[in-house]
Amino acid sequence: MPRVEVWGLGPSDASLLPAGLLDAITGVGARNVIARTARHPAFAALPDGVGTCDDLYESAAAIEDVYAAIVERLVARAEPVLYVVPGSPLVAERTVEMLRDDDRVEVVVHPALSFLDLAWLRLGIDPFASGVRIVDGHDFEGGRYPMLVGQCDTKHVLSEIKLSVDEGPEVIVLQRLGLPDESIETVRWDDLDREVVPDHLTSLWIPWLPEPLDELAAFVDLVRELRARCPWDAEQTHQSLTRFMLEEAYEAVEAITNGDVTEIEGELGDVLFQVVLHATIAAEAGDFTLADVARGIREKLVRRHRHVFGDVVAETPDEVEAMWAAVKAEERGDEGDDPFAGIDEALPALMHAAQIGRRAVAVDFDWPDVDGPLAKLAEEISELTEALRESGAGSGAVLSEVGDLLFSAVHVARHAGVADPETALRAASAKFLRRYNAMRRLAEERGVAVSEDLWDEAKQLERR
Repeated sequence: MPRVEVWGLGPSDASLLPAGLLDAITGVGARNVIARTARHPAFAALPDGVGTCDDLYESAAAIEDVYAAIVERLVARAEPVLYVVPGSPLVAERTVEMLRDDDRVEVVVHPALSFLDLAWLRLGIDPFASGVRIVDGHDFEGGRYPMLVGQCDTKHVLSEIKLSVDEGPEVIVLQRLGLPDESIETVRWDDLDREVVPDHLTSLWIPWLPEPLDELAAFVDLVRELRARCPWDAEQTHQSLTRFMLEEAYEAVEAITNGDVTEIEGELGDVLFQVVLHATIAAEAGDFTLADVARGIREKLVRRHRHVFGDVVAETPDEVEAMWAAVKAEERGDEGDDPFAGIDEALPALMHAAQIGRRAVAVDFDWPDVDGPLAKLAEEISELTEALRESGAGSGAVLSEVGDLLFSAVHVARHAGVADPETALRAASAKFLRRYNAMRRLAEERGVAVSEDLWDEAKQLERR
């Protein structure tokens, strides 16, 4: 069985080469020594004739292919070979991991200093006492604990690290430790990929990072404190908060309709406050907690997305909605084949009608295209005209025909690609108010009464 002895070159120049390495090379002969790369400050201290694997880096398509090719090159050697790697063989050295897992070769690993040893020295910290995490820059994931990030060798890696959180702390950039051009500097988080010129000897010390859930946890604690110390919050119940939940939801919809992202952010915060406040009240009563709410919706989403997490095929939005309807019916324990069972009667009328239309699709009781509901809409307008002529305004017949007209309009909206007629109607109302106010301003400027001509002019001004 071939034998490979693995040595490290240490973290910097020849002054930190491990004791015994040069003697070991002399013992086997330079022709039996293979370095992973010549791109290391201490490589120049090795005798002439030492081979490298740099040619494999140039020919392979992916880095994993390079590592696999290196292992194959080492295993293929009939005589014992000495394999030399940058730093320590046991720190961020994928080829050594692969060699140790390969039962075709006997592997002996010799210890060596790594860049970590110099980093702890320069930073003046005890990694054990500080609870440091060591992270690969190419596979970066944030966390609240201090971390040393190695292999920050490109601008792209630095950019990905910076973009992993919205805001970060000042970081210490460690470069070429132990070499004459060693550099240790503090850099603002936003300047990571602007000011730092990375190389293969670049690492980052990040003392902390905010986690997305930190702010949520702080908010939950705040709501608990409000319940304990604010008389108004303390006396609220699920029932007393009902109108506030509705108000905040509608205000969030208005913000979304307006398209102002700052306004949307604020209104979503108000909705979140309602959610957390209800969960806090429930937790105090021993009914459920915010964690129960999150767990329940997570399980529901997984259950209702069987085309994502299961083996159900649903390739169009309509197919997904049909599947959702079936899953909801299953959850409710509906019996029989009523596709409209379980539609919430408390929904606003337009949303209620839209749900009925979507359920009708699930049982193939629908028009194939928009021409069908458009014709139906024209028919309902004709019937409303007749009801007005025969029964008069405000009659029961007119009420019925107006309802049919609106119901048909909802079907037209769905076939026209407007899934939410509520939003469409709200936008139309907002448009009317804008144009009316513009028309009134024109009338006031000219000292005349509002009129249809001014209305048309306001429309033209809005379209410019």
